[in-house]
Order: sequence, then structure tokens, then C-alpha cells
Amino acid sequence: MTDETARPVDEGAPISADDRSVERALRAGLDDFELSPEDQALLETQDELLAGAAERGPLPVVAVIGRPNVGKSSLVNRILRRREAVVEDVPGVTRDRVSYEGEWAGRRFTVVDTGGWESDATGIHLRVAEQAEIAIDLADVVMFVVDATVGATDDDESVVRLLRRSGKPVVLIANKVDDQRGEADAAALWNLGLGQPWPVSALHGRGSGDALDAVLEVLPQVSAHGAYAQGGPRRVALVGRPNVGKSSLLNKLAGAERVVVDSVAGTTRDPVDELIELAGTTWRFVDTAGIRRRVHQTRGADFYASLRTQTALEKAEVAVVLIDAEEPIAEQDVRVVQQVIDAGRALVVAYNKWDTLDEERRYYLEREIEKELVQVPWAARVNISAKTGRHLDRLVPALEKALESWDTRIPTGRLNAFLGEVVAGHPHPVRGGKQPRILFATQAATRPPRFVIFASGFIEAGYRRFLERRLREQFGFEGTPIEVSVRVREKRRR
Repeated sequence: MTDETARPVDEGAPISADDRSVERALRAGLDDFELSPEDQALLETQDELLAGAAERGPLPVVAVIGRPNVGKSSLVNRILRRREAVVEDVPGVTRDRVSYEGEWAGRRFTVVDTGGWESDATGIHLRVAEQAEIAIDLADVVMFVVDATVGATDDDESVVRLLRRSGKPVVLIANKVDDQRGEADAAALWNLGLGQPWPVSALHGRGSGDALDAVLEVLPQVSAHGAYAQGGPRRVALVGRPNVGKSSLLNKLAGAERVVVDSVAGTTRDPVDELIELAGTTWRFVDTAGIRRRVHQTRGADFYASLRTQTALEKAEVAVVLIDAEEPIAEQDVRVVQQVIDAGRALVVAYNKWDTLDEERRYYLEREIEKELVQVPWAARVNISAKTGRHLDRLVPALEKALESWDTRIPTGRLNAFLGEVVAGHPHPVRGGKQPRILFATQAATRPPRFVIFASGFIEAGYRRFLERRLREQFGFEGTPIEVSVRVREKRRR
């Protein structure tokens, strides 16, 4: 961790003619390489268009839910009109929530593929079910997929109860209806009480258009549940292992006993929202349950508390990870930090109970930070006391800096000019007689910043880390994860 301030990006500064000429030359050079339709779409998207989309708000979200092996990923591929989701004729291939951008009848939306939901899941399958439940919570519309050839099972009935509790609009998909003979099987699903079942063959495309039309009828223009909703107070999640002082911090910031505080670990079960004005700005703080261990190892109330904590984190924009400075940094602390990074949220690490430390403990804490949190030297850091309120005035500047970095966009011309200088000074090592060449780079997204590099060959992980390090040195990005992905493209055959 470091308190040094990296040089910020002046996005209002004019882009030099040299930067523009570099961008044009490199873009022209890409014409010699085989590019996919997705590559072309990425390259054609201008910064102004992306900014306009951000002003309109996040795309509405459609979650595809169902028990294992009912054809959810096949349906996702049918919606996308390309083979993106992995499909195999065995249950449980999809495990994580995976999102894609889809389009139908001129409407754009986010499609979320999920793993199979099972009521009596254990082990890794329990974690898969947890991800599916989070997807429902973050969705605007749910496509519930049932295998019409099998009919409604007990697990399907359990999903129905889950969906009713969520209150989300549901479009019931009767999948694997490959011909007219299967229509009767689909009609039997009226008994689920979710309205009309739409007979679909995800494999062959039969009926998928009618089902998507039904989705559009209940789909809002802008997501009401997405984590990136524009406007309103910025959303801050207070996360950490049990008993590190999250509730005490929320109470001190709110100036009132808003949540129960007790020395017994695990007092907080449900996320607690609180609008708090700090330094003239209103923030929405969310106190969450302590993350005890890996979610799939929890049971009962702890499992659902962990589930709600994960959902609160995904709805937030920045997370404050509280660490008890009196105790050695534990594996759980490191895991919470990684959970924030995996969620793509801005990050502030707050070392609580700082006022109780003597010089010896402060010395050893700094060594622990260097060893245990070596992967996040870029994280914004504050040393505070939630009990006394000491140094809480430093929290808002850290939050603002992290969110500013999270929102930062680097102009394409400036990005390519900078990478050109970096590669010229430190070229990629030669491997097997070949040296991969960086052809072009662009920032594909913000929140968090994501960069895509087109290259003529494989870029080693070590060199990618070097590029990320140099990007941070040049443009700052204090308090936000950044992602650098590489697309290897071959020359066109003449």
C-alpha cells in the first residue's frame, strides 16, 4: 500500500495532433489482420457514444434461470445469435454468472447466464445456486427455463417460490419443444402459476422470437437494479470479516445508533442502508454481515447473510474493507479484498482501531501489509478509529479519489502513444524466435477501467503485469482495479 498520489489524468486536456496521427496509423494497420465482428464493434464505438450510453443509464438486465441441464446456455447463445456460452450435454457446465450484451428488435440489454439452481445443493453446487440467486436479485426480468419434455420437477417448484418472493417479472420458457407434438408438454406448465409458458427450441431457434417479444413487453428502458445506475448518492459497501467495526463505523458516520453493535461476532445479518451527508455530499452507506468463510461452507442464516453481503457489494460502486489493525492480517481479510476486486468495485482499505496501536504493532502491521496485501499496492488507504471518530475526515477524499479512478477513461490516441513509448523502451521478450507486436489498444469500458490490446502474438502474463504497472504510473488509477486483456489476431491471407 502507498499514500503516494499518482499523476492524475486530465481528461479535459486537448489530444495532440501526434496522438491522433498515431491512432489513425495503428487503426489503419489493423486492416491487414483478421478481426471478428466483436472486434469491429469495439473499434467502431467512440468515446462520445459510450459517454452518451452512460448518461442514459445501465442496460436492463435479463437473467436466465433454471435447474441444471434444461438448456439455459443454449438459450443464451440463441438470444446472442452466436456461440458464446459453453454448452455440453452434461449438467453443471455453467457455474458462474456470465453476462453478455444482447439485442432484439432494436432494444439492447444485458443477458446473464447462470448455473443450475438446486434446492438441496451442497459443496460447489451450493455456490452455483448462490450465484443464481444473486442474478435474480440484480435482474430486471427473469427468463425461467423448464425442460418441457420432463415437466415441472420439485426443484422447478422451489425456483417458482424463489421467483415469487423476488417480485421480478418472469417469462416462463418451455424449452426443448422441437416440433408441434411438444406443444402439449409446454401447455402443461401453466400449472406453475407463472402465466403463459412460451414453447421454445433453444437448439433450433423455434419460438425464440416470440419469447423475446414477451421479454421486451416487461423490460424497462433502464435497469432499476444494476450496479451502475447513474444519478443519486454514490453507493458505498462496508465489508470485512466479523467484528472489525463495520457497524460502529456506520453509527459514527451517521451520528446515531443506527445498527446494533456488540462484541459478539456476526451481530449484523441483513445489509443496512443509510443516507449520510459528509463534507457537503450525500452518500449511501451499506453495513453488511461479516464474511466468515467461503460462502459455500456456510449454512442456514450465515449462508443467506453471506449471500446478501455479496449482493450488496455488487450493487455498490466502492467498497470500504475494514481490517482490525490490532490483530494480524488474516486469510479472511485477504479474501474479502479479493472479493471486491473480483466484483470490479473501487476499493478503500480502512485500518480500524488505529488509535490503540503502539509503535511496535504499527511496525509489524506495515510488514504484514507489504506481505499479505502485496497484490493491491494501488488501493486507497486510511487509518481510522470507528469508535472515537479519529481521522474519519480522511475517508471521503479516499472514496472520491477511488471513484474518480474507477470512472476514468483514457483517450484512444493518448493510450496508443503511451504504449508505443513503453514498448519501444521495453519490448516484449523473444520467444521461440518470434516477438509479438502490439498492434492497437483501446479502453473498452470504465467502472472499472478495462483495456483491450490487439497483438500479433501471445503476450506473456509477466509482460501484461508490466503494462498494467506502467498504466498506473502514467495515469493514476488509485483505488480501482484495472483489467488488461489481449486479443491475438493473425494476418489476413492474401
